Amino acid sequence: MTRYYQDDSVLVTSEVIRVGGDVYRLSELTYVWHRRTKRSLRVGARMLSRWVLVTLLTAPLGFGALCAVSALFADWGQRAGAAVIGLALAVVLAIALAPLLEIPLMALERSYDRGTNLHELWVQCRGEERVLVRTTDALRFGQIYRAVQRAVEQNE
Repeated sequence: MTRYYQDDSVLVTSEVIRVGGDVYRLSELTYVWHRRTKRSLRVGARMLSRWVLVTLLTAPLGFGALCAVSALFADWGQRAGAAVIGLALAVVLAIALAPLLEIPLMALERSYDRGTNLHELWVQCRGEERVLVRTTDALRFGQIYRAVQRAVEQNE
């Protein structure tokens, strides 16, 4: 028996697909397909939080650059020194606070890992259509779907 995929809730082998407590024999499957459904309110909120997070991370840099440029061009004689000192201070602060950016950047990365669409894996087993897996995790769904495809191909 070949094991194609296994995690906490899904097992795909050359003989069966086990999802939670349900077991589906590959010999009983007549059709396998996937579907991507519309975005839910939860997914929309996740996308909005991404935009807010990116805006919060980039707004201070843009504001600092705008202030430095406006100070340089406002009155060259008196403000040039202040602009250079302000820019140097901004660079030092950015370097000092860089480790703190890891937390929001990790949150942003995790939101992309979760995906924005709901993916469903369907099978027709014993004349009945059933949903095997429903997830927004695009990477996990792809791994499961490819494992099921390989198992069904090898079973034919």
